Amino acid sequence: MTKVHGNTSGLKKAQLKSLENLYRRRIEPGRVGSPELARNLAELSADVRREVSVLIDRRGRVMSVSVADAKAAELPDTRQGENRLSGYHLLHTHPRGGELSKGDLSTLFMKRLDAVSAIEVQDGRPGQVHTAHLTPPGSTVEEEDWRILPPVPSFDIDEFDLAAQVSALEEEIARASRTREASKDREQAILVQIDTGEVDAEERLEELGELARTAGAEVVYRELVYRRHLKAGTLVGAGKLEELTSRAYHLDADLLIFGQELGAAQAREIEASTGLKVIDRSQLILDIFAQHAQGQESRLQVELAQLRYMKPRLLGAGAQLSRIGASGGSAASGAIGTRGPGETKLELDRRRINDRIAFLEAQLREVAVRREERRKSRERNSVPVVGIVGYTNAGKSTLLNALTHAAEEPRRVLAANKLFATLRPTSRQGYLDAVGQVVLTDTVGFIRDLPQDPTRAFRATLEEIGDSDVLVHVLDASSDASELHFEAVTRILDELDLSDIPTVVALNKADQARPAELARLQERLTQAGAQTVVISAFKRQRLDELRQAVAQALQRQGFEPTDYAAMHTAG
Repeated sequence: MTKVHGNTSGLKKAQLKSLENLYRRRIEPGRVGSPELARNLAELSADVRREVSVLIDRRGRVMSVSVADAKAAELPDTRQGENRLSGYHLLHTHPRGGELSKGDLSTLFMKRLDAVSAIEVQDGRPGQVHTAHLTPPGSTVEEEDWRILPPVPSFDIDEFDLAAQVSALEEEIARASRTREASKDREQAILVQIDTGEVDAEERLEELGELARTAGAEVVYRELVYRRHLKAGTLVGAGKLEELTSRAYHLDADLLIFGQELGAAQAREIEASTGLKVIDRSQLILDIFAQHAQGQESRLQVELAQLRYMKPRLLGAGAQLSRIGASGGSAASGAIGTRGPGETKLELDRRRINDRIAFLEAQLREVAVRREERRKSRERNSVPVVGIVGYTNAGKSTLLNALTHAAEEPRRVLAANKLFATLRPTSRQGYLDAVGQVVLTDTVGFIRDLPQDPTRAFRATLEEIGDSDVLVHVLDASSDASELHFEAVTRILDELDLSDIPTVVALNKADQARPAELARLQERLTQAGAQTVVISAFKRQRLDELRQAVAQALQRQGFEPTDYAAMHTAG
């Protein structure tokens, strides 16, 4: 390999030949360079009037020659694992003199080079040599991610023992990593939400944090990045990625979670630039669905959603796709980004994925038929259905338990302070004094901008709402974003053509809300035409008022209380 990389346009054959001869150079292993190599580089740099860079491995061999600065120099894939440096150091010239530039230090850090050195060129001769190497993560001695050594004259370039420095640094990195791994039981994540001018950007970042927590990650840092126009490849730009990589380096984070949906090429580019695992909000939600899926239907829906998400990203996606599943959906793993169809699915071609999707769709159609039979059975008995809807984590399952007195297993529905704790429609029998028997149905929590694949996969769950005679819209009144959540749920109901079903809004978690804010929220919703009832499902406060409001709504639908009283007596 004797190719000269970089900007070689306009160079003479003799100049190119002299640059190619740099591949024949050998220096003592473990050294930054040699006086002879420094002199040769300075002369060539002055001759071509450009920066010249050589990449040297730990055996002292020149692996790459570039006519470019450090940032543009041709570098191989230099990542050798989290606990090791790249195994290469970069020696290049500064034809106009000067110390190490920001680009030099950025390249050192992002490529995890053993070292980077710059030779000042003065009248075609080598001058001072500036060298820097990385510092261990969490270092309190240095303010930066690197340590810049005092400059030395070119004839002393081989005095610095780079091998000893690299060995000590890698040992310190590995020791710190072992200590952290011993005390770390889940992945540590950095969250990135891009603000393109939305009024609720901060709320979206907060919600992303809740999603990450629900998936099992520990959020160690979150950042709201303002970008009026997104960068095509990396969304946030190379400079911001460098900052995030530095944060991850010092906070021992191994995962970047973006609030915006990433294309396969974008995820690969960000992953290659940072060396971190990268997932987006869609993958995060899919992972949560996989963790919480219970029963045949939910598991089928999860796998179908994951395969549909995987299919367009199959070609050349590489390691990025392994974020979707490395354990085949095993409940034992429990960590973010480890559930899903499994790594063996990554090797499927599109035909086999299509076959699996067709099989899952057929299975779900059978499930839908059985669900339809149950619905028709309820219709024959003329039992009214009350659907419980609302933003995720608003308290829907807690309310269902409270209204049906289902405090013990197996009737009790899972109610947890997590997003998407309930993924399948759950129906329980209830009784309203003014009406009689009713069926109360809890549904999957709504969320704004639900990704396309989960929306399609769980559409059957959402369609269950269509059989409701009355909806109870549970709203977390203690949330600062309660009105935005109300609008998001209302918008989804409109999209499903369900906005004409009579609805009672239950302002839940009133015990946690500020009284003045609660009163203003109730007033605004009432003025907008909503029927509201203030409750606390957890403390079972004012549930009788909610039952009465629901019964009145059913009576307006034509359900006669006398019929149900007779049915209840006969039962």
